[in-house]
Parts: sequence; C-alpha cells; structure tokens
Amino acid sequence: MERLDALLLSLQALLLNPMLERLVGIFDLNGRFSVVFIGISYLTALLLYRRRLQDGTTTASSYWRFIGGREVLLHPSARLDYLYYLVRGVLKLLFVLPVVALVDPYIWESRDYVGFFERVWGERPQLGENMGLMLLYGLGLFLVADVVHYWVHRAFHCRWLWEFHKVHHSAEVMVPATASRIHVVEKVAEKLAKGVFIGAYAGGFYYLCGGSVSKYTLFGSSYMVLLFNSLAANLRHTHIWLSFGPVVEHVINSPAQHQIHHSNDPRHFNRNFGTNLSLWDWMFGTLYVTGWQPEPLTFGAGKPENNRYRSLWALIFLPFILTFSRLRDRLRLRLMRRRSPPGMTG
Repeated sequence: MERLDALLLSLQALLLNPMLERLVGIFDLNGRFSVVFIGISYLTALLLYRRRLQDGTTTASSYWRFIGGREVLLHPSARLDYLYYLVRGVLKLLFVLPVVALVDPYIWESRDYVGFFERVWGERPQLGENMGLMLLYGLGLFLVADVVHYWVHRAFHCRWLWEFHKVHHSAEVMVPATASRIHVVEKVAEKLAKGVFIGAYAGGFYYLCGGSVSKYTLFGSSYMVLLFNSLAANLRHTHIWLSFGPVVEHVINSPAQHQIHHSNDPRHFNRNFGTNLSLWDWMFGTLYVTGWQPEPLTFGAGKPENNRYRSLWALIFLPFILTFSRLRDRLRLRLMRRRSPPGMTG
C-alpha cells in the first residue's frame, strides 16, 4: 500500500501538478496566453468583423465563422495544440529545468558582471531608485529579450535546427495555443541565450546605477509585456487578418505579419522572425509588411511533414529521431568517401 501511495504521489508530482499549473497559468498576466489577453484579442476580432461587414471585405456569415468556426478551433491540429499546451508543463519539469540547472552554474549572473566591472573600474555611486530608472530598466530588459528571441528564432530556421522548429510550423491551422507548440530543445536554447544576455544587461545597468534597480510593473507584470500582449497578440496564431499598416509594421509586429511567417508560400519563407517588434526584421533584412486586405494563406510545413506531426509523440520525439538519422547518414557518407579508392567518388 505504501508503495502504491508513493507511486501515486510521484505521478501527481510529475504529471498532474505541472499540467494543473499550466491550466492555472491562463490567469497569469505575465504570459501572453492569459484569459485577459485572449479576451482583448477576440474583442478586437469582433470589432474587426463589424468593420469588415460594413466595407464588404468578409464573406463570413457570423462572428463564429469569422474567427475560424469548428473547422479551425476544433481541427485535429488545434486539439493537439490544446493538449500540447498542458503537456508542456511536464516537459518543462522533466527536460527544460534540469538542462538549464545543469548549465546555469557556468553562466554569469548580473552580480557576476557587477563584481567584474567593480574590479576593473571601481565602484559607482549609488543612485536612488526612481520611476525614470525603473522604466528605462524595464524597457532595456524587453528590448534585449526581444532581439535575443529574434536571433534564436532565426537560428532554428537553419538546416540543422529546423527539425526542432518544424514542430511549430507543422500546425495546419492556427489558434492561440499554437504559440506553445515549441519543442523543448528550442525552449532550452532560448532560455539559456536570454539568461546570458539579460544577465549582462542587468549587470551593466546595476553597475552604472551603483546598485540594483527593479523594473516598473503593473499588476505584478512588466509594463512592456502588458502593453504588447494587449495589442491583440493572441491573434498572431489565428486566421484573423489584422494588419497595422506598412509604416507601423516597420517597428511593431502585427498578427498579419506573423501569419505571413507561418505561410507555406515560398515567397514568405524566412520573413518576419520578430515576436513583439518587427524592428529587428527591418534592421536585418527579413521584413515583410502587410496591408489592410488579407492575403490568401495556407499554413503548415507541407502535407507530408504535416502528416508526420499529428501526434503528441511525434511533436516530442520525432525531431530527435530525424536529426540523429541525418547525422548518422552524414557520418556514413564521410566514412565511405574515406574508404573509396583514389580517383573514385562516393
């Protein structure tokens, strides 16, 4: 009996609790997938629907049809996204946190940078914490995190990391939960990259201020996160076209721009890697701006690839299998070339 109780407690700790935390997380304003931000996004969609009815640019017979209806919101791909959103809590506990904890001792934190700067340049006078410093610090954190995400995202579109990012692009329809269809390898890479650069930024900021400065928050959340998540952020992973126009889209990423990123049309490939800001796409040559009129789009990574990623097992394990298989084939090819007689090609 004791063994059974211990087993049930272990299962609860490993499976049930992480998924319950993910479920409760929809009430957390620190994340985009919050009922508040989802509500703002679909209220925006309602206003957009009414506007498009007036100007005759939608053929949807109802608001339910305009936001996708059963064909999108209850599509097998969407149902898989809802399930994966919950399972991500288990994957975080079993994979992400252990890997990050293993590497964390080798990554400098903000206090390490402060100590280094003090040894090189001496101590700085203490500045009193004020609203201006708090706002500036929060803005810097937001910008650093956003540009790091841009480059990590762009890196995972390269050949050897694409199999892991393909998990995200294999969604055949898009719903807000599709944002969580991120492979754990990509999540670990992003966490580590952000840890390095945010630690360096925070350490430099603390040193210049002569001590630590907290970011300005509203309702316990970063004001920048609240601001950008309120810009209908959950419409990025939907079929609802919302463009901010060519001028604004040089700086701020619109839902339409991210839908372009998910398009399987070759002319849209490797465009709009940014999350909150499209400024980085503009700076680094990957920008695609949109207009008021929706562009015809289909999502996914192509039918053969979409078919591969239609199960929870595939989303988690298939990228490892395909990547290791490619590495094995590459190694075999090199060995064959080395063993081939001179003058022969493999």
